[in-house]
Amino acid sequence: MHSDSTKETKTQASTQPSHLPVNQIRTGVSGVHYEIFVRSFADSNGDGIGDLNGITGKLDYLKDLGVSAIWLMPISPSPTYHKYDVTDYYGIDPEYGTLDDFKRLIAKAHQRGIAVIIDLVLHHTSIRHPWFQEAAKGPSNPYWNYYKWLRPDEIKRRKLATRDITADSGEKNPWHSVAGATYPEKYYGMFWSGMPDLNFDYRPLREEVFAIARYWLNEIGVDGFRLDAARHLYREAEEPKNHEFWQEFGRVVEAAKPGAYTVGEVWTRPEHIAPYFRGLKANFNFDLQLMIAEIVGQENDTEDLVEYMTYVHSTFATVNPEFIDALLLSNHDQNRIGSLLKGNLTHLKVAANLLLTLPGLPYLYYGEEIGMLGMKPDETIREPFLWDVRANDAQRTRWRRGKYSTSQTVRPLAQQQLDPDSLFNHYKRLIHFRNSHPVLNDNLSRLVATGIRQKGIIAFSRQKSSGGPCVLVVHNLTSKPIEVVFSPNEDWCRCVIFDTIPGSSFTGDRVTVPGYGCVIVA
Repeated sequence: MHSDSTKETKTQASTQPSHLPVNQIRTGVSGVHYEIFVRSFADSNGDGIGDLNGITGKLDYLKDLGVSAIWLMPISPSPTYHKYDVTDYYGIDPEYGTLDDFKRLIAKAHQRGIAVIIDLVLHHTSIRHPWFQEAAKGPSNPYWNYYKWLRPDEIKRRKLATRDITADSGEKNPWHSVAGATYPEKYYGMFWSGMPDLNFDYRPLREEVFAIARYWLNEIGVDGFRLDAARHLYREAEEPKNHEFWQEFGRVVEAAKPGAYTVGEVWTRPEHIAPYFRGLKANFNFDLQLMIAEIVGQENDTEDLVEYMTYVHSTFATVNPEFIDALLLSNHDQNRIGSLLKGNLTHLKVAANLLLTLPGLPYLYYGEEIGMLGMKPDETIREPFLWDVRANDAQRTRWRRGKYSTSQTVRPLAQQQLDPDSLFNHYKRLIHFRNSHPVLNDNLSRLVATGIRQKGIIAFSRQKSSGGPCVLVVHNLTSKPIEVVFSPNEDWCRCVIFDTIPGSSFTGDRVTVPGYGCVIVA
C-alpha cells in the first residue's frame, strides 16, 4: 500500500506508444531503437529469407512494442549471408528486395513515427566491389589508392604483419596477395582477405564515401547511420586521424540532413571513445553490456555500476556535453543476453529493467524481447525470429540449416503476447512507460548518484541536462524484498510512480522493492 499522504498514484503505461512524427524529433534524443538482421526477421515471399517487405509488414508490431527507430544491418548487395562486404553502396541486395521496397518501408515507418537507420560499412568493401576489381589490376590503375597496399619488405620492416587482427578472421596475417598478380604489393584486410580495407588518406575515396552518405540521406530518406568498425579506419597508432575523419563525416551528414543520427561501433576505454563524440552523436557502451550480464547473473552489483556510469559520462561530457550513450544487452556480434543469463526469465526481466531505465539510448536486438538464445558462432546469434509455433509461422525464415538454439526452448511471440507475465509484455510495459515519461524518455538526461548503498540494490537518479525534476530508480537484484532507506539527498521523493512487480510500498523515507523488481519514485 502507498502512504495516504501522497496524492499521486502509480501510473500504468498507456496502451499506445508515444511518438512524434519523425521530422519533428531529433532522432536518437528520445525513444528506444531496435536492431534487425533482415535475413532472419520476417519472410514475405516464402523463399525462406527475411526481406524488406517482411519488415514493412511488421511495423505495426514494432509500433505496438514502442520502438522509435529501427536499425537495419547491411542491406546492400553482397556475396555473403551477413552482407558486411558490400559490392554496391547504392543498391539493395536482391535477396532482400528492391530500392522501391526500401522506399516503401521508410514511408510506412515514418507514417508510424518510426525512424529508419541503416548500417553503413565504410571500413572495407568486398573484393568483388568494382573499386577493388579495378585496383587489383595494378599500381597504375586509378582505383589503386582506394585501398591500402605495401610491398612485402615494407610490411616486414614496419612490423605490420600481425597487428589489428580479429579473432573471427581465422587468418594470421592481414596482408593479402591478389591471385595471379604480377606486382609484389599486398593489400590490407584487417578482418578477412575478402574484405579489403579502404584508404581514407586518399581524398577522392573520402569524397566517394561522403556522396554515398548524402545519397541515402537525401535521395532515399534514411534517418541516419550505424557506422561499422568506426574505430578501425586507421590503425591504433593513427587514432587522431580516425577522430578527424569522423568529425568531417559528421559535418557532411549534418549539412545533408540536419538532425540525422549517427552511432559508432567503437569498443575501447571511455577516454578513447570520448573523442569520437566530436563527430558522431552516439557510441555503443559495450563494457556496460558485459557488466549488466555479470551483475544480474550474480544478483550482486560487484562492479559498482553507478560509479562506472558516472565516470564514463563525465569522460564523454568533457568532449561533447550532448553525447548519447547507446546502451545494449547484446547484438549481432555478441552472445545473446538470453544465453548469457541461461534463459532465466527473472534475470532477463532485471536486465531489461536496467537497460530501459539507465540514462542513454537503449537498443533491443531483434528477439531479445522474447528471450531468444544464441552463443557464438555468429550464425547462432542471428537465428530466425519466432513469430508463432512453427506450424502457424508462415513468415519464419529458414535460411539456416541444422539445429537451432532457440526454437525448442523459447516461447514464440504469439504465445507470449497472451501471457501478461511474459518477457515480451514486461518489455512492452517498460518501454511504454519510458516513452510516456519526460525524464526517462530523454536520452540526454543524466545520471545523478544517490546516497543509497545497500547490498543487492542499484539506485540512481535521472535528471534532464537542463535541470528540473529528478526521478529515482531503484533496482532489486535479488529474490527477496528489500526495504531501501533514502538518504537526505532523496528528501524530494514523494511516491512510487511505476513498478515492474506488484508489492512495492512507499512510506516517508523509504521504499520496499519486491524481489527482482524495479521501482521508480518521484
